[in-house]
Amino acid sequence: MKTIGLIGGMSWESSAHYYAAINRETARRLGGLHSAPLILHSVDFAPVAALQSEGRWEEAGQQLNAVARSLEAAGAQVLGLATNTMHVVAGVMLAGVDIPFVHIADPTAAALLADGFDTVGLLGTRFTMEMDFYKARLRERGLTVMVPEVDHTNLNGIIYDELCKGIVRDESREVYQAAIDRMAARGAQAVILGCTEIGMLIDDSTSSLPTYDTTQLHAEALVDAALG
Repeated sequence: MKTIGLIGGMSWESSAHYYAAINRETARRLGGLHSAPLILHSVDFAPVAALQSEGRWEEAGQQLNAVARSLEAAGAQVLGLATNTMHVVAGVMLAGVDIPFVHIADPTAAALLADGFDTVGLLGTRFTMEMDFYKARLRERGLTVMVPEVDHTNLNGIIYDELCKGIVRDESREVYQAAIDRMAARGAQAVILGCTEIGMLIDDSTSSLPTYDTTQLHAEALVDAALG
C-alpha cells in the first residue's frame, strides 16, 4: 500500500474523521491489524481562515504548496487535501508536486452518477457555494448543481463558529434541514455535504434527500489510490 500524504487541520475536527475513515477502510479491505501508512500535516487553521476571508487565495495556495512538497519529500506517494473549500487553490498547491492528487469532488461525482442522480444540491462554506471551482468540476462530470436560495452567511457561520469547534446544535441542524428541503422542492435529487464538517450535523437519517458525505467518499478514494 502506498503512503498517503494528507493536508489537514482545516478544521482538525474533520481531519480526525478523515484519519478514522481512512484507517477503517484500509482495515476493511486488507483485514487483520492493517492500517494505512499515512503522513498527516495538520496546519493552523486560523491564519488560513483569515486568508480565506480576505480573498488572499494565491498566498494560501503557496502556503499549501510548501506543505504538499514537504509531504512528498517525506515519502508520501498519494496526496489528499482534507477540505473542500481549499480545493479552490489546488492548481497553485500542486505546482512542482509529482505525486498523484485525489480531488475531493471526483469520488463525490462518481458516487452520485453511479446511483443514478444527475441533479444535486450543494452545501458548503460560502466560498464553495458561491465560487465556481467546485460546481464547475461537478458539471464537467455531467451533474446539474444547485445551491440553497438562502443567506449563505448563516450556513457559513454554522460551519466556522460551531462545527469547526466541535459544537453540534439541533437548531443549526434545523437550518440545514430547511435548506435541503427547499432544494428538494426545486428538483434536487440528492445533496452533497460539500464541507468536511457538515457530516457532523447532517446524514441520511436527518435529511429529506440522500446525503453524500465528501469526507467519507474522499477517504475511500484515497485508500483506492493507495492500494491501486
